[in-house]
Amino acid sequence: MKILKISTKNFNKVVKEAARFIKEGKIIICPTDTVYGLIADAKNEKAVRRIFKIKKREIKKPLPIFVKDFKMAQKIVKTDERKMAFLRKIWPGKVTAILKAKNKKLSKGIIKDGKIGLRIQKHKFLVKLLKILNRPLAQTSANISGNPTPIDIKGILNQFKNKKFQPDFIIDSGKLSKKPSIVLDLTEESPKILRK
Repeated sequence: MKILKISTKNFNKVVKEAARFIKEGKIIICPTDTVYGLIADAKNEKAVRRIFKIKKREIKKPLPIFVKDFKMAQKIVKTDERKMAFLRKIWPGKVTAILKAKNKKLSKGIIKDGKIGLRIQKHKFLVKLLKILNRPLAQTSANISGNPTPIDIKGILNQFKNKKFQPDFIIDSGKLSKKPSIVLDLTEESPKILRK
């Protein structure tokens, strides 16, 4: 498990290193605009399965994804003008939207009942990483299922040390929030809040 503290001086170097790990099918923990996240290539079935093993997450609970921009989102999910107008109000931001899948080429651990949870977030690290990779990223909070979400690397290491399955690369960005994103189901006529 490699750990790097990110700063303004080494920012570009760390992002490039994270991109290399993702391309190799590895799992990283990095800062997001909410909590620390476990991240992998959403199109790499093996990498996505590893997130489930690392987190000890039930396979029936699909992983949401991060997308680079609205163009990428529209390739993955079905939208109309009304939904797009709504998404433009909430993204980039701390809201995961569940929509009907258009692109079925993503890992099985991401699509459930023909639906995908996705968002465009605004943390500069992930904005840059998504720009470099130009592919969706599977993501979930960096904790063991059922445990509290750590706000710093010390808390993350306490949860994952001595475990059989571990992330490959951790990016330390100091203390973050412990509040995850809001989750909205947009598959029906009116939005439904699934998590506040």
